[in-house]
Amino acid sequence: MLKARIVTATVILPLFLAALLYSTPVFWMALLLSLTVTGAREWSRLGGFTVGMTAVYLILTALIGGELLFILYRADAYTPVFLWFYSASFIFWILFVPVLLKSGHPIKNRFLYALTGWLVLLPTCLAIYQLRSVSPHILLGFMATIWISDTAAYFSGRAWGKHRLAPSISPGKTWEGAAGALFAVTLYALAWSALTSAEIPAWVLVPLLLLLVILGIIGDLFESLMKRHAGLKDSGNILPGHGGILDRIDALTSTLPVAALALLVFNI
Repeated sequence: MLKARIVTATVILPLFLAALLYSTPVFWMALLLSLTVTGAREWSRLGGFTVGMTAVYLILTALIGGELLFILYRADAYTPVFLWFYSASFIFWILFVPVLLKSGHPIKNRFLYALTGWLVLLPTCLAIYQLRSVSPHILLGFMATIWISDTAAYFSGRAWGKHRLAPSISPGKTWEGAAGALFAVTLYALAWSALTSAEIPAWVLVPLLLLLVILGIIGDLFESLMKRHAGLKDSGNILPGHGGILDRIDALTSTLPVAALALLVFNI
């Protein structure tokens, strides 16, 4: 399993970075749409959709996602056209999801489940496109926040973890790991602000990235809860050793729309 994870990461990460830094907007848009549709396919699987329901859901996801991306493609990088969508995503993650995590109840209504999938996937897709339009390096910086958070949480949890964060959802997560993630990302935020010569002030960057750490943990727990309800270990198997697309972007779905929201509000 570890060998498969390393091989997959070694192949996928350079390709992703090359696309992020050097691809044309049209190619980037097509790549994001394909990943979003793949994520929708995995979401359908977690929800137990029938073949017919899945087909309709994927077609609608492609049509809606494609139209929304085309609007961004034709607009200015800092366009506020989807400010409402990023705000809705933030409200969803900060209010609705914690209640769902606390109750542990599954989303039984198929229509509501489908809408939830779009609220998870579509703002993420749009945020990735818009952040990259502003600057590939800003997008990479926000994504690195989650990577650093996950790595610090893992090693802090392994070294000092004693108090489980959400034992019924994800037994491996601990409060000590979360504290390690917050500490590591604080250092990262200060370094980022210093290296950009205060282009992004520390008083904005530090609290923003700490908020993203918390939201990233919430996003991770939410996907774990969905998989637990579905009785599955992974959302898919498209990435050997890593599972599915949703397994890799769980924390990004809850953080990147908020990063895009902050970018528009503070004009970073």
